[in-house]
Amino acid sequence: MNIEWILLYIALGAFVGFMSGLLGVGGGGLLVPLLASIFIYQGFSADSVVHMGLATSLACMIITSASSMRSHASKDAVMWVVVIGMAPGIIVGAFFATQIASRVNSAYIAIFFALFMALVALQTFLKWQPKPSKSPRTLLGLISAGMGVGSVSALAAVGGGFLTVVYLGYKNVDIKRAIGTSAAIGFPIAITGTIGYMINGWAITLDKPYTFGYIYIPAFLTISIASAISAPIGTRCAHNTPEASLKKVFAIICLALSIKMLVSFW
Repeated sequence: MNIEWILLYIALGAFVGFMSGLLGVGGGGLLVPLLASIFIYQGFSADSVVHMGLATSLACMIITSASSMRSHASKDAVMWVVVIGMAPGIIVGAFFATQIASRVNSAYIAIFFALFMALVALQTFLKWQPKPSKSPRTLLGLISAGMGVGSVSALAAVGGGFLTVVYLGYKNVDIKRAIGTSAAIGFPIAITGTIGYMINGWAITLDKPYTFGYIYIPAFLTISIASAISAPIGTRCAHNTPEASLKKVFAIICLALSIKMLVSFW
């Protein structure tokens, strides 16, 4: 492992941690296309780089989400009732989705990732929002929403933060509390998804050095440490930035990552 790769992972972790705190996302959407590109340059098989990117991103999200969650909670921006209500659905959805993803060709997952990110960007640019619901949140509704969020997140290591923000906006929650809550929801998504990819990639990556299932350990360790340090800085910026500006940053990043995934994979 060359020092240049370690320095690159540190820089990537610092960027992802900052954006996680700023936007309340676990960082998977940022990491997957970038890690897939890096893994290709490091000589890993194209058949496995997307799965490794997904698994390593989810593993990093454990640390990033925990740090971001702690920062948002200190500002009383996490709705714990929502987190607890969605957690069972998230765990079930994420675990079963990893079973599917590990058996799907990398190209299809890359296309799914790119289309999902482009859709999120388009929705934000057009300022489309579902008409706010007048019905109260129910436990069944939270569990169902959790299953949807967990499934999409495990299939693309992204979506927990994005989908949760959209869902809570639909339920009349302001953007900053939605971001704080989505940061907390990213934690069970990351744990469940990581375990799933670790189990399903165990036999496939036995001949690859520094791997644990589909997780690439050097990238996981360096990115996690750097992101945990930078996440609180992003959180402070989020609470001092106008809502309209946050949404614009959110949309631009989604679109850029959609394009990046398609270009780097093909």
